[in-house]
Amino acid sequence: MAEFAFLTIPELGRMLRQKETTATELATYFLDRLERLGPEYNAVVAVTRDRALAEASAADELGRRGRWRGPLHGIPYGAKDLLAAQGYPTTWGAEPLREQVIDTDATVIARLKEAGAVLVAKLAMVELAGGMGYRQADASFTGPGRTPWNPDYWSGGSSSGSGAAVAAGLVPFAIGSETWGSIVTPAAFCGVSGLRPTYDVVSRYGAMALSWTMDKIGPICRTAEDCAEVLEAIATGGPPGRDGPQTFRARDAVPPRGRRFRIGVLAGSLEKVMEETRDSFDQALAVLGDIADVVRDVAVPDYPYNAIAGTIVDAEGAAAFDELVNVGAVGKLTAPEDRFGGYDGAVVLARDYLRAMRLRRPASTALDGMLRPFDALVSPTLATVAWPLDKNFRDAWPGYGGGANIGGAANMAGLPGIAVMNGLGRENLPTSMVFTGRAYDDARVLAVAREYQKHTDWHLRRAPVEG
Repeated sequence: MAEFAFLTIPELGRMLRQKETTATELATYFLDRLERLGPEYNAVVAVTRDRALAEASAADELGRRGRWRGPLHGIPYGAKDLLAAQGYPTTWGAEPLREQVIDTDATVIARLKEAGAVLVAKLAMVELAGGMGYRQADASFTGPGRTPWNPDYWSGGSSSGSGAAVAAGLVPFAIGSETWGSIVTPAAFCGVSGLRPTYDVVSRYGAMALSWTMDKIGPICRTAEDCAEVLEAIATGGPPGRDGPQTFRARDAVPPRGRRFRIGVLAGSLEKVMEETRDSFDQALAVLGDIADVVRDVAVPDYPYNAIAGTIVDAEGAAAFDELVNVGAVGKLTAPEDRFGGYDGAVVLARDYLRAMRLRRPASTALDGMLRPFDALVSPTLATVAWPLDKNFRDAWPGYGGGANIGGAANMAGLPGIAVMNGLGRENLPTSMVFTGRAYDDARVLAVAREYQKHTDWHLRRAPVEG
């Protein structure tokens, strides 16, 4: 059988159209890898073999009739297990919900089916997407997610299985979700490309809610180009006030005509970062200097972004999980701190939530003004490489962290961002950087990331996976 594990979506699509393989062969190949290797990384909740083979057979039949549905036709994928998929449990990563069945397809799953993609797995996640305040990696009934680059280290949360599965070649692409870091963190720790789309560009129907006004669903892939193809398939919305939905088009994720990119560098983002993080970022800036005008020390406007975002997530999460908390089901969660963490949000005062929401608008407007002159703002995704499995997060890499980070601000404002690998650090673990853009400028952010990847080969590096 051919080696498909680390091929990109366009490469697999070409093989399908040239009849070098079939959707059924691809599905069988990745189903076998998921069953054989998935447990090594605690990456899989359920392998959807029956559904996958049925969808693959349908894709093959359409292909024989020349009715190709697009770039994802016949391509296998996995979905974070907070997305409902008919016929299979949707566990939200939580022990008390292991048997929960939501007998419908989330809109994202339905759109991917329409695009001809083949669902091969429900992928592991941190229980309740981290909404109970976990502080260490073992926070799911599937066990702590392990990065394929070094399984003694975390794959990141809360889309832990999605990041690990792509990095290990268990699926060509996966769907994750982010409220605050849950796509870009696993992408960084697993050395892949993770796209957080603009808030509301992708439907959240059929997905577990943590924060109704901050949750976002997006792809984790090998490359930025792959992310663009997946986003085109799953995007449903766009800027408000336009007639009809403004869907994203992958062909728009190209360099601007007649000018160079203009990229800002987040001020203070190299403070207290690991030496390898700094070195990788400096080398990446040298590459970006060949394709863009780079402006250093761009400061974000002075607002309490993290406090605003934290208050919103606490209050909305408490409402989302109210029943689980009230019936005591949280007492069965895996991480000890998650068994009582849900009670914190319940005591957020209405006036504090309203203050946060009132501050959110001027803070978002100020951020947009800061980003307006740039195609993207770049910074290290995180201060360090992946964190050890046996350490509390606060003790993972003592002495690092605390520098400027745009994650809280970007998620508060619903801004698009893509994390891409830019080097290797200690313990053979990836380093990463994130490009952040203005709301609904997903195509521009993707264009910058794609151009960077054209000039480097980090996205082609493979984790040392055996088998």
